[in-house]
Amino acid sequence: MIGISKLYCGTVEPSDALRYGSESKRLPSYLLQFSKDKKPVVVWNMTRRCNLKCIHCYARAKDIEFENELSTDEGKALIDDLVNFGSPVILFSGGEPTLRKDLPELAAYAQKKGMRAVISTNGTLIDEELASKLKAIELSYVGVSLDGIRETNDKFRGMNGAFDAALRGLHNCQDEGIKVGLRFTMNQQNFQEIPEIFKLLKKEKIPRICFYHLVYAGRGSNMVSEDLSLEESRQAVDMILKKTKELHKNGFPTEVLTVDNHCDGPYLYMKLLEENPKRAAEVFKLLSMNQGNSSGIRIGCVSWDGSVHADQFWRHYSFGNVRERPFSEIWNDPIDELMTGLKDRKLLIKTHGDRCARCKWFDICNGNLRVRAEAVYGDVWADDPACYLTKEEIGYYA
Repeated sequence: MIGISKLYCGTVEPSDALRYGSESKRLPSYLLQFSKDKKPVVVWNMTRRCNLKCIHCYARAKDIEFENELSTDEGKALIDDLVNFGSPVILFSGGEPTLRKDLPELAAYAQKKGMRAVISTNGTLIDEELASKLKAIELSYVGVSLDGIRETNDKFRGMNGAFDAALRGLHNCQDEGIKVGLRFTMNQQNFQEIPEIFKLLKKEKIPRICFYHLVYAGRGSNMVSEDLSLEESRQAVDMILKKTKELHKNGFPTEVLTVDNHCDGPYLYMKLLEENPKRAAEVFKLLSMNQGNSSGIRIGCVSWDGSVHADQFWRHYSFGNVRERPFSEIWNDPIDELMTGLKDRKLLIKTHGDRCARCKWFDICNGNLRVRAEAVYGDVWADDPACYLTKEEIGYYA
């Protein structure tokens, strides 16, 4: 996760995180990516059921009842363990989490225990009543997924009217005073609509957006050919940088982030070296604190059936199950080779990869997404094929 607005528009300084001691339990949510204690934010995919049919869904969700989901009591036991472990945030996701009637109860339970509870949703089912319930439990944040303007979004979501329904859900949250944001997964069919998405942010007064690079997992595995080319990725990031700066200059300081391609960090730094060398030095410090991809380190995932994964895209590999052992015990188990490797991956990547092995930005990228390397090359420790930096930019000369 790269905080574009934080870094490019200067809304965060290295001292901002340092004055809190860089500990996740003390940091405000907008600084969590700069924590040093490596306690994981946990995504709980609490259901696999969804009312939509998104073509890039990493969970392969369907609108049917799935057996073996964690019960309400099991969910509370998971939350208790995460609180004791020190995880700062639990992100309720799916499928579509609002299809679980106990979502407000579980989110309230997490909040009362001192965790920050956030929701990732398609937004289409958030009516006024549910929004009121979410407000009553003082929910921290609701992220609504949109993948384009109206027709484009509806095509990706597999339902006519999904765009308008999502905006209604977002408005219902806004009316209750709940912080909202958008989630947008970039690909060849929608990245040209990024300027329109920025117009939407301003029009609807939406304070936050995350632009996701495509990950080849779940149904997204069928979209490799739909991913942006390396040059298109650069164009998309350039577009995001330009539009973010325009918003901030026009008095609308939206928080903008890119997710799931950590070469965005050094790419932004190199831009700033040309535009503002002083700020570039500050950004390098922040990127060093961020430490790049944190799958299996500062991000973890629990599936609907209790399986524990390095992140939400690793559903094909489980470290264990919370029905058998607590998450905290599974997460620190040195026996699992993948778990251990992800936590200290540099040597493994340097003995398997080529570009990553010679990249001078490794320490602020951490080898990018291992799951994407595995999907394309069949090797967890190979190069991430979505890195768009040139050989000259990474300092590698054949």
